[in-house]
Amino acid sequence: MNILKKNIFLILNIFLCLNVVAQQYKKPQNLPRYDHKKIHFGFTLGINELNFNLKKNSNTIDNDSLLTLYTKSQKGFNLGIVSNFRIGKYADLRFIPALIFGERHLEYTLTNDNETSTFEKKIIESTLIDFPISIKYKSERYNNFRTYLLAGIKYSMDIASQDKIDDEGEEIIKLKKDDLLGEVGFGIDFYLEYFKFSPEIKLSYGFLNIISKDDSGYTKLINDLNTNGWMLSFTFE
Repeated sequence: MNILKKNIFLILNIFLCLNVVAQQYKKPQNLPRYDHKKIHFGFTLGINELNFNLKKNSNTIDNDSLLTLYTKSQKGFNLGIVSNFRIGKYADLRFIPALIFGERHLEYTLTNDNETSTFEKKIIESTLIDFPISIKYKSERYNNFRTYLLAGIKYSMDIASQDKIDDEGEEIIKLKKDDLLGEVGFGIDFYLEYFKFSPEIKLSYGFLNIISKDDSGYTKLINDLNTNGWMLSFTFE
């Protein structure tokens, strides 16, 4: 949670600095009436890095054999369709359903009866369909760009979830299919000759515990498992 706060503080500082610098120069504007339109559409693509916030189960006797338990993030990619609705001079409502491909690892170091340690890595692959709704707060336009902040919430459905399948003794880590996350982000709109291009970074934090409890010894060691991550996107509108 402290890392999330630091990232939000950094985003706000960058946002303010770019606004101050941009006011010093004026140039002819591309797409001068672009922001007068009520609705815009486009597409977005980019990369992501998914991870977990993990809380170990301190009440289970199986913890006697657990030396370490870590999460490890992995890179993935995403693509989506943009629907942008103008609700004011400095505010838009955005709906960007997206397909997210990602992967996360859980790494266990365990002891056995011979008091020797073993390393186990559980790979969790996810294919997510995201349905985010966010408010985009925009700065004043300066020349051919403007900065903006985003805040919103999204429902995420893991279509690769193995929650209901029979693992046939493999002891896989099962995640629930549904998740709910909060998002904050920062971006820059560049007004080009024929379209608007926007690089954007978003941070997300899951509200729900998505671990699916079963009889697996690996699952019993975890009390709470929440999604977190970041997404770097490039939007064309």
